[in-house]
Amino acid sequence: MRPRVVCGIAAAVALFATACGSGGGGGQAATGTGTGTGTAGAAPAGAYPVKVADCMGKETTIAKAPTKIVTSNAASLEMLLRLGAGDRVIGTGFPPGKGTLPADLAEQGGKVPVLGEKVIPKEKLLGSGADLYLDTFSAMPMMGGGATGPSEEEFTAAGIQHVFLLSTACSGTPKAAKAPRTDLAEVENDIRRLGAVTGTAARAEELVAGMEKQVGDVRTALAGVPEGQRPGYFVFDFDAGTKQPTAVCGRQVANAVITLAGARNVFADCDADFKPGSWEDVVAKNPDWIQLAVRNRGSEEATRKAFDDAEAFLRSFPATQGLKAVQEGHFVRLGSEVTTIAGVRNADAVRQIAATVHPDLVKNGQ
Repeated sequence: MRPRVVCGIAAAVALFATACGSGGGGGQAATGTGTGTGTAGAAPAGAYPVKVADCMGKETTIAKAPTKIVTSNAASLEMLLRLGAGDRVIGTGFPPGKGTLPADLAEQGGKVPVLGEKVIPKEKLLGSGADLYLDTFSAMPMMGGGATGPSEEEFTAAGIQHVFLLSTACSGTPKAAKAPRTDLAEVENDIRRLGAVTGTAARAEELVAGMEKQVGDVRTALAGVPEGQRPGYFVFDFDAGTKQPTAVCGRQVANAVITLAGARNVFADCDADFKPGSWEDVVAKNPDWIQLAVRNRGSEEATRKAFDDAEAFLRSFPATQGLKAVQEGHFVRLGSEVTTIAGVRNADAVRQIAATVHPDLVKNGQ
């Protein structure tokens, strides 16, 4: 993937970081009780040992709840904050940018020590004192994972157990999605897996139940919409630049979000997570709706301006100004983070998209 593309949606996959230049639920139970400043909290009792597999199917046995966790980026960090394990996080890479975590998680998340503004340097990670490293990337070389990170032997020598978010880390491996994603099962399984690993299984079930209820309500509301009447939907990554668009393909979690929301990803048939495209491709698809997928700018005003700029480009660019979505003003103002990143807020995105493209059937999308 080209560097310019990495600075767009792929940078959002690195999650919430503003490295290329620049809400959801939670509640008290989701934010934990510690300060998140690096002092590990007491590990809760749980059903141990727990076995978890990596992207190649190799199992790791977790004998007891970890007390010093390092996360590869803000995606895995947010999951731990929601599970109530944030007080055990002693460091992160790709830290959350200003305004990108939900308000109820932002203070604690902002106190987690930053071990790397992008990928955590190998020596710093191995010397962090962590007993568990939660990895969002694995075989994603565009994020600096896998190829430049510690080997499994080095993790073992440092006393660090290595656990992956399988919903995001397995592209190009045997566990990669073999067909377009149409549900959030992999994301929910990651939440349950982390709940088992951290001894917060009950909280994990609460989070998954909340996601399933929200998505289930949308599914019920859209039950009468025939497959052939789903509007075509294009995710426009404005932050990747405007010279060449990026296609969000069928294997990306966003495809599941779009599908569950009662729309049809116009690039669902490309066999990848993301793929560089062309404006000719977009014109040929002529989507009914376009999502202005900008990253959070840290303030409501700045983010609104980014949405305005993205829309203004599509209205003025010769190749796109004649598109059906542009002509009809069918824009979805929804950030890339909650759409393309695995997490609890994927369910929020499902409802918001559904309420926008099917306003007569789904209400209160905000």
